[in-house]
Amino acid sequence: MLPESIRKIPVAITIAGSDSGGGAGIQADLKSFAAMGVHGTVAITAVTAQNTYEVTGVYALPPEFVVKQIETVYRDMGIDAGKTGMLFSSEIISAVADIVRQLSFPLVVDPVMIAKSGAPLLRDDAVDALINRLIPIATVVTPNRFEAEKIIGESIYGVSKLEEAAKKISKLGVEAVLVKGGHLDTESSIDILYYNGKVYRFESPRYSVKTTHGTGCALSAAIAAGLARGLSIVEAVSKAKDLISDAIRFGLYIGRGHGPVNPMAPIYREASKIGVRDELMKFIKWLKKLEGVDKLVPEVGMNIAYASLYARDRNDFVAIPGRIRRLPTNGIAVATPEFGGSDHLARYLLTIQERFPDIRVAINIRYVPNVIEVMKRKGYRIASYDRSREPKDIKSKEGGTISWGVRVAIKDLAKYPHLIYHLGDVGKEPMIVLFGRSLDDVRNMILDILEVVR
Repeated sequence: MLPESIRKIPVAITIAGSDSGGGAGIQADLKSFAAMGVHGTVAITAVTAQNTYEVTGVYALPPEFVVKQIETVYRDMGIDAGKTGMLFSSEIISAVADIVRQLSFPLVVDPVMIAKSGAPLLRDDAVDALINRLIPIATVVTPNRFEAEKIIGESIYGVSKLEEAAKKISKLGVEAVLVKGGHLDTESSIDILYYNGKVYRFESPRYSVKTTHGTGCALSAAIAAGLARGLSIVEAVSKAKDLISDAIRFGLYIGRGHGPVNPMAPIYREASKIGVRDELMKFIKWLKKLEGVDKLVPEVGMNIAYASLYARDRNDFVAIPGRIRRLPTNGIAVATPEFGGSDHLARYLLTIQERFPDIRVAINIRYVPNVIEVMKRKGYRIASYDRSREPKDIKSKEGGTISWGVRVAIKDLAKYPHLIYHLGDVGKEPMIVLFGRSLDDVRNMILDILEVVR
């Protein structure tokens, strides 16, 4: 490693194959490194011709050239941690094991054997070299269920078997073992980390998406990045799990097969927040000047929520704290927008985004019966739900009504509704909520509605 005075940022290296489709391999690894605040370097082991559903060719580089890449990076920048992915042959595995042992940096081994499409990425004769040469010198090894079965020679079913597998793999000499349970038939995704004689369980939601290409690559790279930053193994795994959960949930819908994960989602989310708030401020200025807008304000107040890219919770939505209020002498009173300013509309948007992820704006207005009919005639898509039909167990749960109502309203829709309304319930005011992909969408709806209300 280089003297501390020379270092500007932690450096990690990925020793893996190149994915021409940009979804897995070094391409996914570099995105994870960047998302974790680490400079990424590479030692390419093989070049593949692949896309989201097939691998049509593999060209392995000479082992000595793989080593030369690692040595050259190390000599100039140092290496705080590394990870391996596709290594392809026993010759490459042995060469990598030798240089890692010599340079002595923390190593995360992702024992890549088969591509998402089913194509082999590791020769059969290289499995022994992986098990006996590389895994014993690793800091962390991250097999999925099928890779773990190959390593221990046993079938794995159920979470208890993941724990058993992790303990057995640890006997090879590796410091920590993370056995991934994504391929198990469990309600949530459960991974088991066995480290220093302790079992750690990491549980995350299981998303019904096809954006999982590169999951293992991105996860192992994120762990390596955490180690490069000086995190403990448990901390590095925890941070990496958070990142990969986002990367899968907000994956990229491209190609005909499994779309790639999106490790850059957290960066895009934070970067978009500045623009989102500025845009809403401009919208509010326009709204305040709009004649008759006070007639749209319900008794409980109006609000508008605007989502940052890849929003996860209320803190990713900018809205009006205290809501928009009607002034006694026409007009409206509006506070400065803040992130987390509306739990109410955040729930509306988060729920509708489960089906229609490109919806980013919601605004609630007063229910006016003839508005519904006019909006239908203008071609807007309308949906509704009946609050009196809400199940008792949902009604008793704080915040449960909105999510239940939106799911009922959109259940059979092929396209998102521009407007969802309900007629209220005991002690609950009837309400209309407008939805749009942009502020301009709801701006146009408000103008159409005001024509009716005026």
